[in-house]
Amino acid sequence: MDALSRNWGWLLALALLMIVLGLMAIAAPVYATFAVQILLGWILVIGGIAQAIHAFTARGWGGFLFELLSALLYLAVGALLLVNPVEGALALTIVLAAFLVVEGIFKIVMAWRVRQHPRWGWLLASGILSLILGALIWAEWPSSALWVIGLLVGVHLLFTGWALIMLALAARTWREATTPAT
Repeated sequence: MDALSRNWGWLLALALLMIVLGLMAIAAPVYATFAVQILLGWILVIGGIAQAIHAFTARGWGGFLFELLSALLYLAVGALLLVNPVEGALALTIVLAAFLVVEGIFKIVMAWRVRQHPRWGWLLASGILSLILGALIWAEWPSSALWVIGLLVGVHLLFTGWALIMLALAARTWREATTPAT
């Protein structure tokens, strides 16, 4: 906490930046969705290149063919996301919707199995929320593909920013409480 409290102002600045970026993504979710698509595309392309380089530099090991195939998959999917961002957004959105529905079902079943424990309702509520979000995204697909990823990234950045503000303020308070008065 000491190191954090010495730099609480920088943490607060980071928090405010996260909030601004989150609000920008929420205000323009279509642009944020395509920004995420492009970033993910480049990450996959660079990862594919790195895997291919490693596959050829360590050619003698038993996993050469699988690593090379994995590198080609990374490159192909990354290139598809960069060349066809709308189709990429469609695919990622339907995968996200399916993930949320399945995760929601799993959490609801898990909550039911642990219902004798205190506060099991939080797990149930989380499962129901995941199920509803997945169903809403699915129901609005394909139009949801243009905005949902950007909106979710924006909400995540916004909440991260608020959490960091609270941490920065706690660090400042801790520093003030532990610094001897002069």
